[in-house]
Amino acid sequence: MSAFKDEELSKLCVDTVRILSADCVEKANSGHPGAPMGCAPIAHVLFAETMNYAPASPKWFNRDRFVLSNGHACALLYSMLHLTGYDVTLDDLKLFRQLHSKTPGHPENMVTPGVEVSTGPLGQGLSNAVGMALAERHLAAVYNKPDGFESLIDHYTYVICGDGCLQEGITSEACSLAGHWGLGKLIVCYDDNEITIDGNTNLSFTENVSMRYESYGWHVQTVLDVNNLSSLSKAIEAAKAEQGRPSLIKIRTIIGFGSSKEGTGGVHGAPLGASDLSAVKKKFGFDPLQSFNIPSSVSEFYHSCGQRGAANCAQWDHLFSSYQAKYPKEGSELVRRIAGILPDGWIDNLPENPASGGKVAATRNYSGAVLNAVANHCPELVGGSADLSGSNCTFLDISPKSFQKDTPDSRYIHFGVREHAMTAICNGMFAHGAIRPFCATFLNFIGYALGAVRVSALSEMGIIFIMTHDSIGLGEDGPTHQPIEMLDTLRCMPNLLLIRPADLSETKGAYVVAMQHAHTPTVISLSRQNTAFIQGSSYEKVALGGYVIKDWKRPEVLEASVPTLVIASTGTELTLAVQTAQLLSDGGSHWIRVVSLPCTQLFDRQSLEYRLSVFPEGSPVMSIEASGTFGWSRYAHAPFGIKDNTFGLSAPGGTLYEHFGFTVPNLVVKAREVIEFYDGKVVHSLMNKPCLV
Repeated sequence: MSAFKDEELSKLCVDTVRILSADCVEKANSGHPGAPMGCAPIAHVLFAETMNYAPASPKWFNRDRFVLSNGHACALLYSMLHLTGYDVTLDDLKLFRQLHSKTPGHPENMVTPGVEVSTGPLGQGLSNAVGMALAERHLAAVYNKPDGFESLIDHYTYVICGDGCLQEGITSEACSLAGHWGLGKLIVCYDDNEITIDGNTNLSFTENVSMRYESYGWHVQTVLDVNNLSSLSKAIEAAKAEQGRPSLIKIRTIIGFGSSKEGTGGVHGAPLGASDLSAVKKKFGFDPLQSFNIPSSVSEFYHSCGQRGAANCAQWDHLFSSYQAKYPKEGSELVRRIAGILPDGWIDNLPENPASGGKVAATRNYSGAVLNAVANHCPELVGGSADLSGSNCTFLDISPKSFQKDTPDSRYIHFGVREHAMTAICNGMFAHGAIRPFCATFLNFIGYALGAVRVSALSEMGIIFIMTHDSIGLGEDGPTHQPIEMLDTLRCMPNLLLIRPADLSETKGAYVVAMQHAHTPTVISLSRQNTAFIQGSSYEKVALGGYVIKDWKRPEVLEASVPTLVIASTGTELTLAVQTAQLLSDGGSHWIRVVSLPCTQLFDRQSLEYRLSVFPEGSPVMSIEASGTFGWSRYAHAPFGIKDNTFGLSAPGGTLYEHFGFTVPNLVVKAREVIEFYDGKVVHSLMNKPCLV
C-alpha cells in the first residue's frame, strides 16, 4: 500500500525518519540534525514512491542514482538506507560518526552501501550528479537498441541539496552545463530552509534562484510546504515528464522541524539535547524514553519498498540476458566496462620512441598520440578539456563530434572554462560506472579544481588528469600561468599519482599506469616545449616511479663502488641532466648516474633494496626540476630548482630557462660544487632512514 494513500502511515514514516536521524546525532553527541528533520518528507517521497533501487543489489547498474549533496545531513541518508534494507544496521546507526563505522560524519562512497559519492564539501555532490546524468545519457545512446531494448540503460539521478550547495561556484559551472546538455533525467530537490551556519540566508544569499536556473535552461518548480507529500510527489512526476531539461524543485522546508530551535541556525550543527529531543518525541507521538525506536508498520512499509526494487532488478537482469544473446559484442563489452576490466590487447599498439632520430615534440603532443591510441581500444575512455582542447592535445580522432544534446553517443566533451566543475563531473561519470573519464587544462589551473581533485583521491576514482604547460617553459604567459609550486602540491596528496614524463616512451608509460590504476587518480604533467628522446627511457619502468637512465663510468673510475654523483630529474629537464652528466664524465675522473623520477609516489612504494639500488649509500644526489624544490629534500642532498618566493617571470621559455640557471654550463658548475662539497665525506642515502608512518 502506498504511504500517500494512508495519511496516518505517511506521517508516521516521516516522523520516524526525523526522530531516527536526531537519535543518531544525539547518540554521537555530534552532527547535524536540522536538515534531516526538515528534509525527511523529501527523502520519504523519493525512497517510498519515486526511485528505482535494490538494497540487496546496491550496484545494480540500472538503478536510479541518489546524491545527498548537503552531506552534513547524512543521518537522513543512513536512516533511509537502514529502513529500506541496505546493509546498514541499527547498530551501525548507533555508531554514527564513530571510528571505522559504516556511518561516517559525511557520506563516503567506499564505506557505506548505497552511498554513490562522497559528499560534504558543498556543491561537489550536485556537480557529481551532473556527471552521472551525462553518463546515463551517453551509455543509453551507445547501447540501447530500438527493438525492445530502448530502456536497457534508463534511469534518473536524484539530488537533495541545500542553500550552501547553490552558493558554491562549482554548482553554477556544473548546472550551466547540465542545462546546455539538456540532461532531462537529472532532478534536484532544493532544500530551501533559508538557513546557513551564520544565520538567515538574507545575510548573503538573496538572488532569485528560480530565475537563475531558468536562465541555465532548467525546468523549475516550487513547492511551498515540504510536508505536503502530495504536492512533492506531483512535482517530481512533472520533473520526470520533462525529458528535455534538467529539473530543479525549490522546496520550502523548516530546518529542525518540530524542535524548539526549528527555523534557526542553532539546530544546524549540534545535537538537539536530551530535553529538546524528548519534547520532539512527545510532539510526534513517540515514547521520549526510547531511542532508535522504529514502529513495526514503518519498518514493514519501507522493507516492502526495498523488496519492490529486488523484483525490478531481476526483471532488468532478464532483459540484459536477452540483450547479450541478441547483441553479444555490445553485451560483453558493457559487462567488461561495468567490471572495470581493460580490453585485451589495449596496450599493443601504443606509440614508442623511434629507434634513432625522429622528430622531437613536446610531451603534450606525445600525450595526444598516446591518448588517441588508448581511446581507439578503450571505448570507456570519455572526456575532454576546459576550453583548451588544442593546447592540451586532447581531441579524440575516433569521436570527431562532441557530446551535445543531439550527439550524446560522442566521447569528447567541451567543458568550457570550468575547471572545478569539469573535475567533479568526471567524478560523477566514474561513480556512475562503465566510464573512465579524462579531463584537461594547464597544470597551474588544476588549482581551480583542487577541491574536486581531492574528492577524486579520497573516493578512489581513477580520473586521468591531462595537465599541460607544466613549467616556466610555457614562457610568455608569465607567473600567473607558471606552476612553480603545483608539482609539490599534487605529490603530497594521498592516493593521487603525479607523473611527469620526459619523452614519448615515458608518456606512454604514464598512460599505462593511469589506466591500470582504476581506483587512484593520475595527473600526467606535460610540457609545452619540445623535448629530446632519451636513450634508456622505458615505459615499463615508469611503473617503478624512478629508475636509472644510464651510468657514465669510464675505466679510470672502475674501482669506485658507487657513483660520484647521482643526478635525478623529471620531464623536460631530464635532457639537461643527461647532457650535464656527459660533460662531467668527459674528464674520466667521475662516475655520474642519471635517474629519471617521473612519479615519486610510485617510487616510494618500492622496496628499500630497490630504492637503494637507484640512490645508493655513499653517493650525493642532485636534482634538477624547473619547479619549486620543496619535496625534493626527500631524495636529493642538493635540489636545484626555482628559488623560494619566486612565481616565475614573463619571457620566452628559453630565456627563462637561462635566467633561472637551467642551462648545461650552469648545471655543470652546480654539479661540481656538490661533488666538491661531499668529497671525502660520509654520504648517507636519503632512502635509508627510519619511517615512522
